Amino acid sequence: MKFAKKSKVAASIPTASMPDIIFLLLLFFMVTTVFKMYPGLHVRLPDAELVKKIPGSKRHVVSIWIDKNKQVVCDDFKVDKISNLRTLLYEKRQKDPQILVALKVDKESTMGLVSSVQEEMRKAYTLKINYNALRGIY
Repeated sequence: MKFAKKSKVAASIPTASMPDIIFLLLLFFMVTTVFKMYPGLHVRLPDAELVKKIPGSKRHVVSIWIDKNKQVVCDDFKVDKISNLRTLLYEKRQKDPQILVALKVDKESTMGLVSSVQEEMRKAYTLKINYNALRGIY
């Protein structure tokens, strides 16, 4: 007489409701947790008595605008000849040796004019340059 082997019973834990249990626990801990609020530092800001412009905030910056119509403007002075730009920049550099030239060029201007302005800046020994290129503004 042969005996049949007993079949092993697989012990498994049903995991179908596991996400539900996890979300319920998460919701429970979120609702019951108390955060301690710190009052922080009390900062007393000064009150303004008078509003005025501080003089000399851009005292080391010289702006040169070049537009698409081949016009060159240096600090609100229109430059008729490019060679006049050299003397103007040289005088400004003599007054303030720390000047920075902000070269604001229209996108549609020619590179030849920009190159001529750069050459005059080199001749005037104004070698610190900041380039800006925005269409329609300059």
